Amino acid sequence: MAMFKWDELREPAANEERLWELFHESSKVSPTDVPLSNEQVLLRMQEMYESLPYDGFPRYALPTSTTELSLSVQHAILRRRTARKLAATPLSLDALASLLSLGYGLTSDNRNNVFSRPFRAAPSGGGLYPLEIYFHTVSVAGLPPGLFHYNPSRHDLRHLHNGDLSREIASGLVQQETPEESSLIIFLTALFDRSCFKYGERGYRFTLIEAGHVAQNLNLAAVALGLGVRNIGGYLDRRIDHILQIDGCNHGTIYMVAVGKLVDDGVGGTSMD
Repeated sequence: MAMFKWDELREPAANEERLWELFHESSKVSPTDVPLSNEQVLLRMQEMYESLPYDGFPRYALPTSTTELSLSVQHAILRRRTARKLAATPLSLDALASLLSLGYGLTSDNRNNVFSRPFRAAPSGGGLYPLEIYFHTVSVAGLPPGLFHYNPSRHDLRHLHNGDLSREIASGLVQQETPEESSLIIFLTALFDRSCFKYGERGYRFTLIEAGHVAQNLNLAAVALGLGVRNIGGYLDRRIDHILQIDGCNHGTIYMVAVGKLVDDGVGGTSMD
């Protein structure tokens, strides 16, 4: 059987124009890698928040029971589309709570077993859960307009900015009509060190993978709630990070999801914009 000549296939170290290939090579797992001990990992995790607390900001409790969804997983997957057209529509607090909890909420408190963190609705490398969830809305009943942070551990919201930021958010998007067309824009951000302290460069890979898991959860939950979804990869990172008041380096935006009423334009889609 012919063998690959891996040395000839590797990107030369001096070629820094193809950073994705250099990163992919650098983040591969090696037999010589020495992992941290469980004790070292647990000590480091104890120094980190499970979710940013934002104490001092106005708190809004979320319903503890989610909306009962009657659509099967099979039909939710088959109906999922990236919406070409959305329309802002009022959302209930129950619908919002369902989206957030099914996207990244707690599924097990793990109080009586060996796991150091509660489990959530998405898989996470090492159970480290590096993501944070923010959203902007002017359309949820019972909430003032503005920017919010969702804390899965407490299942509550913190109101970080009062007032409509749609124009500011639009200035950071490729599809600038999205904020006006949607009821809710969800920002998936990452505190990279939560994963990378244990896994190094590989932890960055795990973090991006996890964002994809969460986004798919949000997509399927939204479809089951009768809503449309637009997945957003086209944004100006620094501008969006500035709106969220995060530094963009240690903590940065890595994905966005817009939710609203689905407007049927007769064109199907499965893409990320």
